Amino acid sequence: MGGLKEVKDRITSVQSTIQITSAMKMVSAAKLKRAQDAIIQMRPYAEKLTEILVNVSSTLDTSEGGYSVQREMKNLLIIPIASNRGLCGPFNSNVIKATRALQKKYEGCEITILAAGKKADDAFKGTEENIHGNTLPRNMNNLFNELAFTTVSLQAERIMEAFIQKQFDKVVIIYNQFKNAAVQNVQVEQWLPAVAPEAEEKSTFVSDYIYEPSKSEIVEELIPKSLKTQFYKAFLDSHASEHGARMTAMHKATDNATEMVDDLKLVYNKARQAAITNEILEIVGGAEALND
Repeated sequence: MGGLKEVKDRITSVQSTIQITSAMKMVSAAKLKRAQDAIIQMRPYAEKLTEILVNVSSTLDTSEGGYSVQREMKNLLIIPIASNRGLCGPFNSNVIKATRALQKKYEGCEITILAAGKKADDAFKGTEENIHGNTLPRNMNNLFNELAFTTVSLQAERIMEAFIQKQFDKVVIIYNQFKNAAVQNVQVEQWLPAVAPEAEEKSTFVSDYIYEPSKSEIVEELIPKSLKTQFYKAFLDSHASEHGARMTAMHKATDNATEMVDDLKLVYNKARQAAITNEILEIVGGAEALND
């Protein structure tokens, strides 16, 4: 009966796991709805801002702007955006792999890692690449406590200022772009220096605006705003992707655990039937011995 007790305890343990994974799935589904609404609402604004920047800067040379300066590549800042918690499938590992691949690509440069999310921070903690100096924080894990444009844009401003001060020649953001609950695509995007977006070939219409103040002043205002919007959008994409990935992972874990319980119950029933059969055989054998 020791084997039966072991199987029964295993069934109880897996059933407890099913309760946990099911609860986590429901929580992630609720959070996903809010996060998905946030990124869906943000995208049209970001796209419209980009469209205006295309039209306004089409006749200007924005390469002289402080955020658009192309410098010799010596110092690279990589910003991997992961999550503070695990149990979300390959969500975090994909970002970490992409970050390591970028490190290898720019092996000859001095690389700094400014992680957002404990999982990314833990992956690169204790390395020389984690030293940022006094102008930047050691990580940006706290941004996920209450994700808002005001807090994210403050960090964006600090990074933009570090770029202006020539601490970095290039800034790259690595994050999961949200497609749907089951699909998240890892993006490796150059954030700084800012590259003026190009209008699509099919769009030949350029709005004829009346500018107040001048066109160049408007562009100077739009570029920093566009950079902050891009930065915030990356966090929103990652936030929605995290909950989608966790919901999918917990759904699969629940299905696998349910299948395991069914298999264990079958093993338990077979073992129980075998034990009962042995007991019956022992009783019959004992009775026959008494009759003899």
